[in-house]
Amino acid sequence: MVKGPIPLRRSERLREIIEERIATGIYLPGMPLDETELATEFKVSRTPVREALMQLAFSGLIVMQPRRSAVVAEVSPQRICEMFEVMAELEAMCGRLAARRMTDADQHALLEAHQACKEAGEKNDPDEYYRRNEEFHSALYAASHNGFLIDECKNLKRRVSAYRRLQLRVRDRMRTSHEEHTEVYMAIVTGDGELAANLLKDHIIVQGERFADLISTL
Repeated sequence: MVKGPIPLRRSERLREIIEERIATGIYLPGMPLDETELATEFKVSRTPVREALMQLAFSGLIVMQPRRSAVVAEVSPQRICEMFEVMAELEAMCGRLAARRMTDADQHALLEAHQACKEAGEKNDPDEYYRRNEEFHSALYAASHNGFLIDECKNLKRRVSAYRRLQLRVRDRMRTSHEEHTEVYMAIVTGDGELAANLLKDHIIVQGERFADLISTL
């Protein structure tokens, strides 16, 4: 059974908003992000703002400075593309291992996340699709049953999360993303690790290309 919409904590919602503003250039590199000013703008206390900024610092999108405002980090387009290249290789490894190691519970979790992505896409809700997409990829990581690989995937996923979410706003991307998920799912459950790995590489690299398409229109 597919779950309902994923509720977000206030700090997580603030993180998403600030994350998108950084990815789209509204908040430029070097720009200070003052806790008090952000709390006033979003009509919240400073606590969720501070939590959101800490999450963004962990992702490398901002730099926390002692006794000073946080500032937006410098992340070049080349650096973003490099991160997507590495992400593609890591997820390909997950797919290859998952095809050999997936349990019935793993398969159920992956299928449930896949179906939830479909529902979000049918609603044309890119934010909800992004969250369900995160569940799909997390289920894929878990199915690899390699703890170190799972940690590395999660760490890098945090670094590219703003850009992965943003590219879903490109026309038809949610539909094609779901179609790619279908191919990945079928390759894994039929035990074709090499096909799963190649499909995942293409899936992630396309995200990088789609991001470039989106940035060119902003």
